Amino acid sequence: MKRFADCTIALIGLIVFSPMLIIVAILIKMDSRGPVFYRQVRVARYNNDFKIFKFRTMFIDADKKGLLTIGGRDSRVTKIGYYLRKSKLDELSQLINVVLGDMSFVGPRPEVRSYVSLYTEEQMEVLNVRPGITDLASIEFRNESDLLREQDDPNKFYIEVIMQKKLSINLKYLKKRNLLKDFVVVLKTFQVIVKN
Repeated sequence: MKRFADCTIALIGLIVFSPMLIIVAILIKMDSRGPVFYRQVRVARYNNDFKIFKFRTMFIDADKKGLLTIGGRDSRVTKIGYYLRKSKLDELSQLINVVLGDMSFVGPRPEVRSYVSLYTEEQMEVLNVRPGITDLASIEFRNESDLLREQDDPNKFYIEVIMQKKLSINLKYLKKRNLLKDFVVVLKTFQVIVKN
């Protein structure tokens, strides 16, 4: 039922938002050199790798300088990328991943392999479901980049504090998840976007 709902809504979303997706793509190409999409490898259900669709918000090869975005004005982020990130429009292209079956609307956000390799056996349970475009942990840590900016060692703080709390939130979600709770998560996500 969840997969049918995800696929149906994602297809409708791609059709409805297609004019906006085209405009975003044009703005990205006008703003900086490089492709429209950033296809990063993330870890999905059953510990399988997949390539996530994200509108590119950084300059080419910016990820080689670190995986975490630190602060609202990270120098690796393009001008249009700043606004795409702030409005979460860079995530809209993940509707493609939902249609392809890689992702769901709601579920633990997919991590990169280097962080997943640090999970405990219990934490690996988050990989028993499709990762999501949004989750309660993302809402809780909507100011993640600002938190990281305040740290002497952002990567260490992410691994030891933020990632642990996110995984704890997602493990609790898995025990009580249903379509109604997912709908509430989507509503909360929209509220956060509107407030920003």
